[in-house]
Amino acid sequence: MAQHPHGCTCFIIPPKMLRKLAEQTHDASERHCLLDAAEISAHLRGQRSVAPVVMGLAAATGEKSRTVYDGQNKSTLPGKLVRAEGGKPLTDVAVNQAYDGAGATYDFYREVLKRNSIDGKGLRLDSTVHYQTRFNNAFWNGQQMVYGDGDGKLFLGFTGALDVIAHELTHGVTQYAVPGGLVYEDQSGALNESISDVFGSVVKQWTLKQSVEQADWLIGAGIMAPSVGKALRSMADPGNQALTWSGDDQPKTMAGYVENGDVHTNSGIPNHAFYAAALALKGNSWDKAGPIWYKALSLLTANATFADMAKATAQAAALLYGADSAEQHAIQAAWKVVGVS
Repeated sequence: MAQHPHGCTCFIIPPKMLRKLAEQTHDASERHCLLDAAEISAHLRGQRSVAPVVMGLAAATGEKSRTVYDGQNKSTLPGKLVRAEGGKPLTDVAVNQAYDGAGATYDFYREVLKRNSIDGKGLRLDSTVHYQTRFNNAFWNGQQMVYGDGDGKLFLGFTGALDVIAHELTHGVTQYAVPGGLVYEDQSGALNESISDVFGSVVKQWTLKQSVEQADWLIGAGIMAPSVGKALRSMADPGNQALTWSGDDQPKTMAGYVENGDVHTNSGIPNHAFYAAALALKGNSWDKAGPIWYKALSLLTANATFADMAKATAQAAALLYGADSAEQHAIQAAWKVVGVS
């Protein structure tokens, strides 16, 4: 019997953020939208945690292959096929953004990391846009990408941010690259989220050709109305609400680790370790830091802790650049910055 990797229904917006915003709004229809999204997110996550990953929809093709479906504001997936690989752009902006974002992510993994799509074997990249009505989230459900349009007041659509697209598709990479996948709870869950933030940011930097100094290191900039905030998270300074939003509770180091915390909260710690490593290694995040983090994935187990990730990245640096290399020392020092060794 083939082992199914741990697939998760992994959302870009944590349900607790939706609930917090619902508490703050005075607009009944906004509150309804936010609480609906939180409830649906929790429900879908529960469904996926017990279901095996069924690989039917996204067949492997061996080369870049994208499909975009229109969910037509319903919850049935995948919806109506509106654009396939090589198809001309439509007047529907969300369709084109989902198509282009999946393409940029595929190209990054192929060109930089020599990985052929999410599963390493050319898995087709399927996306559904216009999921439900005014749905305030985007997610990877173990098989495909799904995007809501946002309510237009607090969230402005999820296909416009490349790092969001790359973040969610990277949940699929983690599902296949880590033997057995990473369990979506505790430190392994926070690592799962962090790995998606890492490659979401690196794909954005690679596409924009930004050095580690030029990059903003923000996740989800542009998907929220200015009244809500500027971004979901900062890898450079986790928990800095001036850079992100008023409810950002991410710790930057183990001193602020939240016991039994949300996977989107504690992910600030490994996020900051990657930022520190990329800064120390200088140049572009995809030259050394990205490949080291990627190589570490295959060295992890399903219940990996932050300490396991620190060990795996140090080991990956040794494999790529030699034991006792400057690169390995930079990685080890970066984990010490966040209090993990």
